Amino acid sequence: MAAMPHLERLTAALQRLPGVGARSAARMAYHLLQHDRAGAVELAQALLAAADHVRHCTLCHTLCEDEVCATCADPTRDPALLCVVETPGDQAALERTGTYRGRYFVLMGRLRPLDGIGPEAIGLQALLQRLQAEPPVRELIVATSFTADGEATAHVITQLARAAGVTVTRLARGVPVGSELEFVDLSTIAHALADRRPG
Repeated sequence: MAAMPHLERLTAALQRLPGVGARSAARMAYHLLQHDRAGAVELAQALLAAADHVRHCTLCHTLCEDEVCATCADPTRDPALLCVVETPGDQAALERTGTYRGRYFVLMGRLRPLDGIGPEAIGLQALLQRLQAEPPVRELIVATSFTADGEATAHVITQLARAAGVTVTRLARGVPVGSELEFVDLSTIAHALADRRPG
């Protein structure tokens, strides 16, 4: 078969998505080009628009299209209650429960020393600045995942917050060990948030 550099580039680009290997990426590329060219163009335009317009909130680091996200701009949220999550997906999962009325800090990852991801890569210095800013944070809820890396991240955050004089709590263990918060059912997240414990 003749070389098709554009198809190969598309397949390689699709492999950048989590959980997508070479065969899955090729299957997606063939589907888009064979059965849904309009969808392929729409996908390309949506990706370009998102890359141009979506950025990080200057306060909590979640993804948004303005300088400050809607949650941080909401005057009804409790600024003394701060929940630390790993990803915007985790934040969205907590928001869908409808039980949390504080603010967030999104790490955009978790500590993974073996992969070279240390405290500076996930914004722990920015978190410390947030804890020391006005109005003061009364309680820091650590809502990292219950994986080994998530637990290590929670431990470092707990030490950081306690040194800053902030009360630290951790989601209750209703969330299954080894799970990603984004994929846990809403009832489990709501109970874990309600039954949080000291960190």
